[in-house]
Amino acid sequence: MERREGPGPGSAEALAALAAFGKLLLSLAPVYVAGRLGLSLGFVLLGLGLYAGWRAARRGKERSLRAARRLLEDEERHVSAAAAGLYLSPRELPAWVSFPDVEKAEWLNKILAQAWPFFGQYMEKLLVENIAPMIRASNTHLQTFAFTKVDMGEKPLRVMGVKVHTGQNKKQILLDLTVSYVGDVHIDVEVKKFFCKAGVKGMQLHGVLRVILEPLIGDMPIVGALTMFFIRRPTLDINWTGMTNLLDIPGLSSLSDSMIMDSIAAFLVLPNRLLVPLVPDLHDAAQLRSPLPRGIVRVHLREAKDLQSKDKYVKGLIEGKSDPYALVRVGTQLCTSQVIDESLNPVWNETYEFVVHEVPGQELEVELFDKDPDQDDFLGRMKLDFGEVLQARVLEEWFPLQDGGRGQLHLRLEWLTPMSDASKLEQVLQRNRGISSKPEAPSAAILVVYLDRAQELPQKKPGKEPNPMVQLSVQDVTRESRVVYNTSSPVWDQAFRFFLQDPANQDIDIQVKDDTRQTSLGSLSVRLSRLLTAEDMTLDQWFQLENSGPGSRIYMKLVLRILFLDAPEVCASPRPCAPGQSDVETSTFAGSSVDPPPRPSRASPDAQFGTESVIRIHLLEAENLIAKDNFMGGMIRGKSDPYAKVRLGGQSFRSHVIKEELSPRWNEVYEVIVNEIPGQEVEFEIYDKDIDKDDFLGRCKIALKRALSSRFIDEWLPLEDVKSGRLHVRLECLPPTPNGAELEQVLMVNSLTQSQRSAELSSALLSVFLDRAADLPLRKGSKPPSPYVSLSLRNVSYKSKISTATSEPIWDEGFSFLVKRPHVESLELQVKDEGGQSLGALSLPLTQLLAAETLMLDRWFPLSHSGPGSQVLLRVQLGILVSQHSGVETLSAPSAGEEAEKHPGGSEPELYVREDGDPGGAGPAQELRHRLTHVDSNLELVEGPLGQLQLTAWYHTDERKLVVVVHSCRKLRASSKDIPDPYVSLILLPDKNRVTKRKTTVRKRTLNPEFNERFEWELSLEEATRRKLEACVKNSVSFMSREKEPLGKVHLDLSQVDLTQGRAQWHNLKDDKSSS
Repeated sequence: MERREGPGPGSAEALAALAAFGKLLLSLAPVYVAGRLGLSLGFVLLGLGLYAGWRAARRGKERSLRAARRLLEDEERHVSAAAAGLYLSPRELPAWVSFPDVEKAEWLNKILAQAWPFFGQYMEKLLVENIAPMIRASNTHLQTFAFTKVDMGEKPLRVMGVKVHTGQNKKQILLDLTVSYVGDVHIDVEVKKFFCKAGVKGMQLHGVLRVILEPLIGDMPIVGALTMFFIRRPTLDINWTGMTNLLDIPGLSSLSDSMIMDSIAAFLVLPNRLLVPLVPDLHDAAQLRSPLPRGIVRVHLREAKDLQSKDKYVKGLIEGKSDPYALVRVGTQLCTSQVIDESLNPVWNETYEFVVHEVPGQELEVELFDKDPDQDDFLGRMKLDFGEVLQARVLEEWFPLQDGGRGQLHLRLEWLTPMSDASKLEQVLQRNRGISSKPEAPSAAILVVYLDRAQELPQKKPGKEPNPMVQLSVQDVTRESRVVYNTSSPVWDQAFRFFLQDPANQDIDIQVKDDTRQTSLGSLSVRLSRLLTAEDMTLDQWFQLENSGPGSRIYMKLVLRILFLDAPEVCASPRPCAPGQSDVETSTFAGSSVDPPPRPSRASPDAQFGTESVIRIHLLEAENLIAKDNFMGGMIRGKSDPYAKVRLGGQSFRSHVIKEELSPRWNEVYEVIVNEIPGQEVEFEIYDKDIDKDDFLGRCKIALKRALSSRFIDEWLPLEDVKSGRLHVRLECLPPTPNGAELEQVLMVNSLTQSQRSAELSSALLSVFLDRAADLPLRKGSKPPSPYVSLSLRNVSYKSKISTATSEPIWDEGFSFLVKRPHVESLELQVKDEGGQSLGALSLPLTQLLAAETLMLDRWFPLSHSGPGSQVLLRVQLGILVSQHSGVETLSAPSAGEEAEKHPGGSEPELYVREDGDPGGAGPAQELRHRLTHVDSNLELVEGPLGQLQLTAWYHTDERKLVVVVHSCRKLRASSKDIPDPYVSLILLPDKNRVTKRKTTVRKRTLNPEFNERFEWELSLEEATRRKLEACVKNSVSFMSREKEPLGKVHLDLSQVDLTQGRAQWHNLKDDKSSS
């Protein structure tokens, strides 16, 4: 009898049917669970959609892995099949097929295949014995973390081709390896505490790895070090397992891969390099890791045209436009342009500068996107190897967009050569002055700092070594070194780069700090002008640290290079050349029958002109700051003398110092003109003022983008890098409004909210576009001048670029000014020759703008003290800064028709608000003029026999002060034949002492005096409502008499006044008897 060894065909079919039925039940489980929990059908459909997307992405990755493995397993057969026109495309083939100078490296692949199992053993030991303990120690929740499986698989890394660059440098060997890793790697991790498992099963990595064998030495092993890096970002594809399966969901898949690629790029993609020293005590390791750049490429992002329309309406029936912006990338260096709303032909006119090391090899990549609230749409890209820029020096072209994009992109690319010739600096600065560049001014030089080591740093605590790190700052750019732990003689071996606008007038500031306590270990400031006279423009030496120990010093190598454009200026057709770059404009029409083009009647600014906003920063108060002032060796704990530093957009402000206070109250206001440039932040730093070195009390910051989008932020921000403390700030975005009717109310609100510790608040933003000039006078000898323009308003001035040798200059530059008092201020414009000789002037009172429609003038203005036909073309516009969060509840201004109905007899009285005690000439808020509305001015009040007094009473919540503005009196009664010299005395009852007494200045011989003076009392709102204000109008008889003749009195019960309104009211004057 035969013995059956397993189930028969019937049993196998039954098992298969049961398995299929089980899978069906399992797939229906989510539906059952959703119904059991009472969830809607939408959750089920969403889950099915996510599963379908995950499944499709997973299958796509598996197909890609299988295709790549087939290619690697039998390369020769697949290449032959591709040559026969079969299934592989040319870009999927090895590099040696397409490029004759790329050689096969099968011998190297055989070595890698033989050594791969041992590499797997090394990786398993590294992960299990080194990496896992570090992860467990990093967080208490990861104490059960472990690698459960580490298998590097059987598929080794392969080198698809090798290219050797010869003849470039005799002291190095340079190789380009086309590497491809399609591995069956399997790594699983587990966190037992949370029953969490995750892992990777399969990975692809493709890219070009450059290997530099340098320096070559005369001893074994011949090569001193190995430097490796990817010229461009490699492509990466990962197959996830376990909990990380979620990362295969569409959207998350690209996000996770890009995050890992960013980590790889942080140390393996140019300008980052991996250095492997092969000999001990390798000299100049930092220079090998960060060599001097081969060149700097200045990219002028001009414009684009004929872009695709991505914004559709009514389900695609109506075609809109796009909101394009550009991403400009060179390796890991990335810049983002501004967004141009609603345009298929955007104009940016922005300039960026990139460091270039490897030519050929590195390339410029520009991608255009349409800005959308959810997912930005791709509009196209262009790529260009920098070898072409190096050959042409200056390259200006329209580049077609690729990869499905439509349209063209206009770029101007300039190759700047780093030179150690200080005599070139003035020529470079002269050229840069003629370049209109945004968002940053063009650079004249580059500074490379090689930070080596320090010695004998002080110990802030006895017996405890510091953890030193270094902060290097040039103007507003700060770089930080890594932290070296527990040593007073650290070795950093790092390099840093800085772009410089004018090295002759700039410094580099170095701060050595203890990272754990952010306390200073020493400082140093080096004038960069020293490098201009040094040999090879290099300082390689020890520097003595200040505010440190007696033997504390730091070793650095500072290298300066001038960025010189070694090429004649070119202009690409059909765009005209900029003034001063060539004589095309002159030579085209000289001696020609062709008439010159007519002059434009209006200025032509770019789309971004006049789009700036003003950020008003209120620095209010802080709490729970750290006490830094200790006495008797720390036995007696004192307080601090805090002050704040505020930085935004290249501008910095410093508050006043509050003595011995851990919860200081500053209540200061700063104003900054800003553009929507990505990445800007409002930074706050708190310090304790000391005699020697100010102590750090914390920092915090707010993204400018958030302030611009939300318009108003009022928050307590926790201070970073310290144990305790928080800062109360208020940010308000004020977009300019072209509505002159708002100005009067703005001036009134500013006069009430003005802080005595801050500069006068701005009421408007003035934007000036300087287009061109015509018929400027010639210099002696009939030579055309090299003109530039100086513009000034109050104490702020700007200078345009210089147009070389022309009496018809074109500048095309914009400027912005904060305006305090538009009624009395003027824009002063001076046109000068390069040597300083005046070519003409213009004084433009801002009252002309207030009288203009939409507060804008766009025309030719004649120049005074110039030639008979000399004129300048300007667009000048004024925007009113209306605060919606001032704390003053004011009524809106009436329309022109309403004002005509209310005041048919004439105009309203004009009021001037002046600071306390200013006699009328130069007070900072003296001529803040505003017209009160009919309701505010209370004109229906029946006049009393003694006349009337006009007052404003308001409570300033931020400063916790009662504010009273004495405006004016009218129709006072003279008690004698002589006209009185009136003034107003104020007292807060029931107190009658000098603490609460205030008085205005005396107005000479008038029955209708104007005072417009502001007075303050520090008291709470509750206490203010319990007080009464007594305002006495008196006649100052003579300086010899102490008795003052009373003219009338007003008693104002503040409990009956709405102190939140800030309205000006007329009050009838009464005599002493009736008022009492």
